[in-house]
Amino acid sequence: MTDRPDNRARGSLAPRPGAAPVWTRVTTQTLTEVRSTLRNGEQLLLTLVIPLVLLGGLSQTRVVSLGSGPAIDEVAPGILALAIMSTAFTSQAIATGFERRYGVLKLLGATPLSRGGLVTAKSLAVVVVEFGQLVILVVAAYLLGWSPNGSWPAAVLLLLFGTLAFSALGLLLAGVLRAEATLAAANAIYLLLLLGGGVVVPLDKLPSPVADVVRLLPSGALGEGLRDVLLHGKGLSAVVGPLLVLLAWGVGATALAARTFRWE
Repeated sequence: MTDRPDNRARGSLAPRPGAAPVWTRVTTQTLTEVRSTLRNGEQLLLTLVIPLVLLGGLSQTRVVSLGSGPAIDEVAPGILALAIMSTAFTSQAIATGFERRYGVLKLLGATPLSRGGLVTAKSLAVVVVEFGQLVILVVAAYLLGWSPNGSWPAAVLLLLFGTLAFSALGLLLAGVLRAEATLAAANAIYLLLLLGGGVVVPLDKLPSPVADVVRLLPSGALGEGLRDVLLHGKGLSAVVGPLLVLLAWGVGATALAARTFRWE
């Protein structure tokens, strides 16, 4: 009787059960998160359509008196801040809240992806979506006549710190509230910060007591920091204050979310 070939020894046909390499898992989940965001009409509205409409509308009209210079120069930095807030905070909070409600997070946390891999994938997905929307917004702003000044590296640093702060706040909100409450709260906060959070309207156009408070909010720090750099031509040293505000919100919200976040 002829022995059957030892496929395990030959190493060609024998199955090899086990998890894929960690970065393969994270990359796959990141792409899944990106596709989910782009296929969701409400999230696409928040991340791209509303910022584009506001960019075009406010740059062509004087509905809000922003200054004596070209309107697009005044508007564009705030719209970039709005894009970060809409993706890292509002969109992520809503999506995560409903994923927790339907048990998706619990299931993913039990897979080889691991919870750390899931958080990493969500963070990378936010950065990927933000990169795409910022490219579109910057191109649109240039087509509308935008002439930014200042240091782009400083602006990128502000955008990264803003992403950290708003992403942590979004996860904090989604981790403690029910999905429906997260949806309502995230949209309400988004509207409040849009109208009076220093995102579109500069702090010097707000009443002094309000401006003093808004300056310490992540929306005010990011919006004013980007205007200082891209509108007024200031360098990195001039936006250390906003960067520290964003870092404090990011670190504080991350620590609080780690203690309070419920996965189911």
